[in-house]
Amino acid sequence: MAPQKRISTQAWAELLLLGLIWGASFVSIRIALDTIPVMTSVLHRVLWAMLALWIVVWIKGTKIPNNPRIWGAFLVMGLLNNAIPFTLMAWGQLHIETGLTSILNAATAIFGVLIAAMFFKDEKLTQGRALGVGLGFTGVAIAIGLNNFTSFDLQSAAQLAIIAGAISYALAGAWARKTLSSLPPIVAAAGMLTSATIVILPITLAVDGVPSLALPTSTWLAIGYYALIATAGAYLLYYRVLAMAGAGNLLLVTLIIPPVAIVLGAILRDETLQPQAYAGFAVLALGLLILNRSSTPD
Repeated sequence: MAPQKRISTQAWAELLLLGLIWGASFVSIRIALDTIPVMTSVLHRVLWAMLALWIVVWIKGTKIPNNPRIWGAFLVMGLLNNAIPFTLMAWGQLHIETGLTSILNAATAIFGVLIAAMFFKDEKLTQGRALGVGLGFTGVAIAIGLNNFTSFDLQSAAQLAIIAGAISYALAGAWARKTLSSLPPIVAAAGMLTSATIVILPITLAVDGVPSLALPTSTWLAIGYYALIATAGAYLLYYRVLAMAGAGNLLLVTLIIPPVAIVLGAILRDETLQPQAYAGFAVLALGLLILNRSSTPD
């Protein structure tokens, strides 16, 4: 196997920044949920991020596609990468800790490897990848708590919602590679957020009613952070790091996110996690590291 793509100092710095941004997004979403319903929080996220990205597209003068098939692909992508996981994870965060949410979210990389192996011939499940996936699933099971597999309650439902969101993210990755790889990343991101907004808006109006703009300053700051910085800005940074470091090395961001979310959850939300969550993350992290070493360079 060819050596893994070497990461430059700049790529390391931006990878770390991306992990910090996404790690802080979990606690900002939870802060907003103190005062706004789940669907309203998701609408704020996709709407403001969409507007921000289209402004960047307009400034750069990037061509906007008019092919109906591409916009159909945007619709599927908006569902898989935004509407479904954003909703499931926001609801899940109402019932489990911010840190645990981020740990279960890290399973996205594990599911991504499995789904890629199912749909792409060049993504075979090698022995190293199989070991990484196995350890990843073991880590998730430990983080959930092995005793919780014998019972089911609201907390269990929330954990399953987070995992379902992670699966949706992984499916989105495969869909993007299959249908949107020829587009400029910023156009693909803006297109999928537009589709997600179109889907989320009527659902929000039906479930929550017309969103109020008379919100506390802390709520607006949280919305501004997770919509403009952790969604719109993070998408732009994500593709920069992808180009510099490669898809395999980009997996390492999933190791940065949970510690950030755990620390911020403890400081800002006074949250504490069970020892099993830390043990599960350690096993999951080992699996992700093995997957990183098993990834072929781009």
